Amino acid sequence: MPKIVPIAMFAAAALPAAAHAQAYSCSIPSTLPRPHPELPSASEPQRIVPIGGYTLAISWAPEYCQNNGREPGARLECGGGNRFGFTLHGLWPDGIGKAWPQYCKAAALLPQPVIAAHLCANPSVQLTQHEWAKHGTCTADSPAQFLARSRQLYARLSYPDMDALSRRRDLTVGAFAAALAEANPGLDPDMMRINVNRRGWLTEVWLCLDTQYRYRRCPAFESGAAAGTRLKIWRGDGGVYRSAAGRRRY
Repeated sequence: MPKIVPIAMFAAAALPAAAHAQAYSCSIPSTLPRPHPELPSASEPQRIVPIGGYTLAISWAPEYCQNNGREPGARLECGGGNRFGFTLHGLWPDGIGKAWPQYCKAAALLPQPVIAAHLCANPSVQLTQHEWAKHGTCTADSPAQFLARSRQLYARLSYPDMDALSRRRDLTVGAFAAALAEANPGLDPDMMRINVNRRGWLTEVWLCLDTQYRYRRCPAFESGAAAGTRLKIWRGDGGVYRSAAGRRRY
């Protein structure tokens, strides 16, 4: 049974407006489960290599909830009246080549206020712990700095009309990438990777960044779905996941 820690005293104050970029309805419960440690393993070993750039990964919540909504760890994202469009998966340091750094140093459990401040961007206590342990420990940031940077990069994004795109029968990966690029000056289709599942539904978008967190062309060895791939977008409950109002870049 996970330990439950009350957060009612600080949850509201800890949530900056920028964290709500795609949280159409986000309510943080008065208590949160305590995360368990995230450690390297035989399949996910510690790897310390120089950082050559970053990937900002965002997930399409309606599709995630369609397939995982009954999982205990998905309750915040997929239940309790919450509604999300794109959520923040994480900010991942990339290497110079194909290998990337991970689990660079031991990671203590994140303080509850730090987790609470992140949950309307990444609505999972355990995933937040995982992102810090696997990726954040390879940066020079503190946990609060790393997660705040991740939220800021996520919050600067604007989105096309996802409801309208989801109704297009001729939508392709290339057309979606062009629409996302058009909504974000400085972001080009070759600076992102669009990921779909085996049935052709949108799951995630990976945005390529340089070491100064500016958009850059993705390395040739990083591949997503081909531009001509037919793309479907799950709208969720009656199409309520329409695109949020456009946000200015900063």
